Amino acid sequence: MIDFFDAVFFDMDGLTVDSEPQWLLSEQEVVQPFGYVWTQDDQVACLGGPLSKLGDYMSARVGNKESSEYFVEELIRIQANRMRSNTTAMPGAIELINSLRSHGIKTALVSASPRVIIDAVLDNIGHDLFPFSLSGDDVRNTKPDPEAYLKAAQISGSNIADCLVFEDSLPGMKAAIDSGAWLIAVPHLVHVEESSRVRSINSLQQLNIDKLRELKQDFSTEI
Repeated sequence: MIDFFDAVFFDMDGLTVDSEPQWLLSEQEVVQPFGYVWTQDDQVACLGGPLSKLGDYMSARVGNKESSEYFVEELIRIQANRMRSNTTAMPGAIELINSLRSHGIKTALVSASPRVIIDAVLDNIGHDLFPFSLSGDDVRNTKPDPEAYLKAAQISGSNIADCLVFEDSLPGMKAAIDSGAWLIAVPHLVHVEESSRVRSINSLQQLNIDKLRELKQDFSTEI
């Protein structure tokens, strides 16, 4: 499509699917046997970061009674099972993705989550929703490093400077910004400062193909 972003990349957790409440339940389940009460503050402290960071955080909070690797493995197992049986799309996400694809716009799902969790989500929302997906297992350096978005652009045959990214977490936003892409943030539990290449909205329901076309022409246009 002329005068449009060459490709549009979507984060998964909290952006494409409403998985953050599920992550909170899984995190609570993992640490509960150690007598630690996991709260939303703990979740925010680890939001969007690599699972190794989350494992380190959990291990420290329970007095290093188990290794970081133990908590990562348990969390992946529990969360994959939970997402395989219960995945809800975020409002407006599926509609926007389908609209982009129907207009011939290249898309991809780009997540820091491991492949097993992405596949569990796609088992519910459809493996054909995106032409391809990238997990944290598919890159050497996951978010907040820009590698995943740069790789998505390469696979799509696109210049990252002409690509648009949707993100909800600060590490994901940093990855998008550092990659050189345009960014529309739908922040979850965090505050976002807008700039010439960064916009912030409350919901994907605020957008459609025509509004995105306007934004490509003038990224400061009202949303």
